Amino acid sequence: MRIFIMRHGEAQHFAPSDAERPLTAQGKMYSRQMAKQLASHLDEQLDLVWVSPYLRAQQTWQAMSEELPVPKTLMTVDDITPYGDASQVADYLKAVIALEKPKTVLLVSHLPLVGYLSAELVPGLQPLMFRTSSIAAVDFHPEGEPSALLWQENPVEAVQPNHH
Repeated sequence: MRIFIMRHGEAQHFAPSDAERPLTAQGKMYSRQMAKQLASHLDEQLDLVWVSPYLRAQQTWQAMSEELPVPKTLMTVDDITPYGDASQVADYLKAVIALEKPKTVLLVSHLPLVGYLSAELVPGLQPLMFRTSSIAAVDFHPEGEPSALLWQENPVEAVQPNHH
């Protein structure tokens, strides 16, 4: 099965609280771009999507959802905020996978959790660096054989035209 770990899109720096920081226009654009890339890796099926309750993660999923199959289960998960405990999240995720046997899971979350979670799921992996809208794919084996990092993709930066 595949676990896709994604960092939310680029967010504005100023808001009443960290949880309320909205995406920038570029953050929405790159999240859509990454959704198209993700769709090319999916077999027309997205079983389980977990999204952080923070506004920027919710908006990332909204931007992506237009390009992706409708997930069987979509959940806002309070444990996957920036300060979530990666080992607890990994244990919770593994328990849900054992029970529901999804083929594909997408988490839309934050640094530093996304980096630590990738390391929790893949033995011997150093925590990955995630740029905004970056996605890592883990080939996960619930039966206990080691999981592996398949790929990590970043949005392709749009080239700014030169103004003369």
